[in-house]
Amino acid sequence: MGAYCKDYQMFDNYNYMGRSSQDLRFSKHLYDNVHGNIYVDPLFLKFIDTEQFQRQVVLFKPPISVSNLVLLRDLKQLGTTHMVYPGAVHSRFEHSLGVYWLAGEAVHKLKAHQGSELDIDNFDVQTVKLAGLLHDIGHGPFSHLFEREFLPRVIRGSKWSHEQMSVEMVDYIVDEHNIEIESDTVKRVKEMILAGSDFASKNSAREKQFLYDIVANGRTGIDVDKFDYIVRDCRACGLGCNFQFQRLMETMRVMDDEICYRAKDYLTVHKLFATRADLYRTVYTHSKVKAVELMIADALVQANDYLEIASHIQDPSQYWKLDDTIIKTIETAPVQELKESKDLILRIRRRDLYQFCNEYSVPKDNLENFKDVTAQDIVCSQKNGGKTLREEDVAVSNIRIDLSRGSNNPLACYAASYSCLNSKLFQDYDSDEKFPISDDKISHLLPTSYQDMIVRVYSKKAELVGVVSEAFENFQLKTYGIKAQVHATPQKKRRRASNI
Repeated sequence: MGAYCKDYQMFDNYNYMGRSSQDLRFSKHLYDNVHGNIYVDPLFLKFIDTEQFQRQVVLFKPPISVSNLVLLRDLKQLGTTHMVYPGAVHSRFEHSLGVYWLAGEAVHKLKAHQGSELDIDNFDVQTVKLAGLLHDIGHGPFSHLFEREFLPRVIRGSKWSHEQMSVEMVDYIVDEHNIEIESDTVKRVKEMILAGSDFASKNSAREKQFLYDIVANGRTGIDVDKFDYIVRDCRACGLGCNFQFQRLMETMRVMDDEICYRAKDYLTVHKLFATRADLYRTVYTHSKVKAVELMIADALVQANDYLEIASHIQDPSQYWKLDDTIIKTIETAPVQELKESKDLILRIRRRDLYQFCNEYSVPKDNLENFKDVTAQDIVCSQKNGGKTLREEDVAVSNIRIDLSRGSNNPLACYAASYSCLNSKLFQDYDSDEKFPISDDKISHLLPTSYQDMIVRVYSKKAELVGVVSEAFENFQLKTYGIKAQVHATPQKKRRRASNI
């Protein structure tokens, strides 16, 4: 493993914190506003100092195309959230550096505490850190909007994911920049990136399985990716965050090839998932944030035929040129074919957003068999009389929020289920027994339900707010026999719309 030895032999003698004064001389020193000093080793700089990781493209001359962009680290971590939380302008670049750093800290702590037992070597350290660095390199514009809202509308049955593109981008960067790295290293890094996705290998006999749970944990959902983005996003949005990932990092332990945590820290584990759920409810899916997302998705769909945006997912050499500034490309393009998209973007600039009408949480008894509500469902619920709604007048957002990866308690074991969380705890460092905590042994102040499904409806035209709101209420009565929404759409909003 020549390249592996050449680039990593200088990092052989790590102290407890995973670093030594000699190592730091060969590292790039960065300062992160969340984690403080971050030291980047030479091999990882070879990936960071590429246009694909930086997402920086040379400006080409017309005609207009997606490639005509000048981009610099321009994939915002939270997509359109900065339209509501102005401080949320941090990018996936710093998040990736943060996950790289925490991944290294985690594997070094395990090596320091259980080194002889776990047989963690430099190859393990290298692959975990590289997976942390590159885990999000396949993300498209506007966070998850690209794969969840845009692609399914232009590619029927699309199952494309940013995790899959991340592994393709790893291969592309290695080949494009002739990075000397062993194929075994690349193979394992790609497996680690996919470990928490639906495309993860089900190979349970994999050696050192616990290493695959550090960056993207498909077994318990507790990983350094969440550690970083929860703290970073709270900080950027000006929200308090009392989840302390450091407590879990300091006390974690590998038992039976699985990362476990002390039983006394079970509320810290729960707080991880509760904070994440709160961020989804109050930040990521804020009603105005979703309004902007729906408008951008419509603008991208309308621009797709001309710019062939979706075709870029077929080729990593073109895909990396996509980032959030595609909106500026559309906005400034002097072509008639993009007029409808440009008009939508102009509405966003002038804060003339799709109007939020109302929302409801799907009743608990209906969650299991819930099917996404569509604009057609709302339009078909309109009673005769008044203005007639069309599907293009209505936008519906179906939002699923959970504490884990489903309706299960993140602290409890659900036997033989890969899709639910299975957080394992241990009593103390003298014990070799690991165990989950069942619902009946947890504080009664904690929730009894671990999943929420919110149906939210918008009117694309302000003058139709009242009509859409009434049709939405009719839909609830027809579906559930009750109005599931907490309150009616304010009369002031309905009157203001009707006067336009």
